[in-house]
Amino acid sequence: MNLNRCSKLLTLLLATTLLVSAVAPAAAVSVSASDAPSKKQVGDEVNTKFTLTELYSDYEKWTLNGQTNLTKVTWTVTTFDQAGNRVNQKSYDGQSFNHSIDVSNDVNEVKVTLKGTVGEVGNFSYDAAGQKTTLAEFSQVRKGGSSQEIDAWQFRPYTEESQEARKAIEDAESAISDASSNGAGVSEAKSFVGNAISAFNAENFGNAVDLADKAKESANSSQKSSQQTQMLLYGGAGLLALVVVVGGFLWYRSQQDSYDKLR
Repeated sequence: MNLNRCSKLLTLLLATTLLVSAVAPAAAVSVSASDAPSKKQVGDEVNTKFTLTELYSDYEKWTLNGQTNLTKVTWTVTTFDQAGNRVNQKSYDGQSFNHSIDVSNDVNEVKVTLKGTVGEVGNFSYDAAGQKTTLAEFSQVRKGGSSQEIDAWQFRPYTEESQEARKAIEDAESAISDASSNGAGVSEAKSFVGNAISAFNAENFGNAVDLADKAKESANSSQKSSQQTQMLLYGGAGLLALVVVVGGFLWYRSQQDSYDKLR
């Protein structure tokens, strides 16, 4: 490679590096959660704490927006300076709030306490992702500008009846997975599970439990039948081996007897 080509390559690499550095986004606001549930029963109270740091990685003045699908909600926003001393504390009622963040106020850290109640479920879905609802979602909002999500948490709300049905279906699916046979029993079990899930989504939880129990019974029966068949096969193979050994021994003895008579 000549000097001219090498110089052009170095120039191109330098230009690419400068371009990547220019478009690389700054570090975002950091937020962590304490006692954030993954699932919670309808009617239960939720009390979760969030801590926000690196507040001015993007802007020196902005608005913190928080939203939740909980009901009977109270947000408590407490700000701290660099020494950890409390600067201010304010409470907001409702499923959303807005709180101003300003570097000139000597705010270095924000703690948000969310208290609320798990509301009724609009539509049940056995699919866990489809069943989840928002625990908390925080966004960084600029005045007259765009809104950028900081982070969000979700959880799965349930009732006693829906949880019983979900557990029954999960047990049936586990039994099907454990069943080694692909025969009629497993096919029937899969059909029962499909019907159980449909019943769950229709909020017919009692029927879902009955169908899931039938699925589990079919899967276990299929597995037991498969195990019995394997035992019979093993027993047959063992008997065949014994016949071969005994037959070989008798043939050997007959050969020995024939040899003795010749002598």
